Parts: sequence; structure tokens; C-alpha cells
Amino acid sequence: MNNFAIIGVAGYIAPRHLRAIKDTGGKLISAMDRFDSVGIIDSFFPQAAFFTEHELFDRHNSKLRGTREAIDHVSVCTPNYLHDAHCRYGLRLGADVICEKPLVLNPWNIDALQEIERETGRRVYNILQLRLHDSIVALKKKIEAGPSGKIYDVDLTYITSRGNWYYTSWKGDERKSGGIATNIGVHFYDMLTWVFGSVR
Repeated sequence: MNNFAIIGVAGYIAPRHLRAIKDTGGKLISAMDRFDSVGIIDSFFPQAAFFTEHELFDRHNSKLRGTREAIDHVSVCTPNYLHDAHCRYGLRLGADVICEKPLVLNPWNIDALQEIERETGRRVYNILQLRLHDSIVALKKKIEAGPSGKIYDVDLTYITSRGNWYYTSWKGDERKSGGIATNIGVHFYDMLTWVFGSVR
């Protein structure tokens, strides 16, 4: 059984992580969020320790090292601008990290994460869920069955509506979300290169 900790358990994406942990036979040991509206934990792991302060969360997890409840994986479900710091925390705790997109807002910060991976022997895994979408999988198979070496001219249009809440939240703040290219675009960049190959 793998032991998990979640940072950002009150967020929008956290219930999907909780479900995945449960469905794969994992156990949530601890969770942290500065907001305490986290009753969803009861549906999955009511015995998990919960903290609203990172320092107490860290102390709890650190004391578990070397025990049967030591954290194997830290699941990062926080706003984009915190991903880098929370990934570093998980690696230094001695855990592998599962992180929503994007891992970092500035490309040069990825080098620091890779260095900590080397130092700790642990890894950061990014969630790239479009690779699992049925229509994207079907498109990839169709492209692979076509003529090799063909160059595709791809025009991708993404349209979605956002309520007024969006512009008040961290998602509407480019310094915290990284902007549309980082917040949403990262999924499309990954999907396009996964399906069609490297950009030429």
C-alpha cells in the first residue's frame, strides 16, 4: 500500500486525486489546506490527519519518516504559483510527487526541480490527462496508422466561458496562474506533441 499526503485538499481538483488514491489502493495519511472546507475527506479517508498550517503538516509528516506510515507520494493540488515550492517540499520529504499542471511558471525553475530529484532520488510526475481522453487516443492511433513523416498543419481553437469569479480568483491573476498559455495551454502543447510529434 502506498501512503499519500495531499497539499491543497480543499481545491477543485483534489476530489479527483482522493478518488484516484482510493481506487488504486493507496492510503491518505495527511492533508493540508489553508481553507478548512474539506469535508470531502470523510468520503474517502476519514482517519487522515488534516492541517491548515504548513509547518504543522510538515512536522507531522517528518515524524512519520522511517515508520509504516511514512509518506511515499505527495499530491500537489494547489494554485499554479505554489507548485514549484510544494514539489520541492515533497522531494525533500523523501517522497515522489504527483503534480497538476504546470510544474513551474518560469522555465528556468525546472532545472532546480531536476537537481533536487537527483539529490533525493525521488521524482516529480506531472498530470497530462489529455493523453487518456478517448478522442485524443483515437486521433493518435489514426495519425500513427497514416503515412510516416507526414507534416501536419494544425490549427487548435479552444473556447470556454468563465464566470466573473474567475477574474477574482488566482486563475485570473497572470502572476499566479502564468496566464492562458501556462494554465490551460500546457495541456494542449503536450497533447499536440504527443499526437503529432515534435514541432518542426
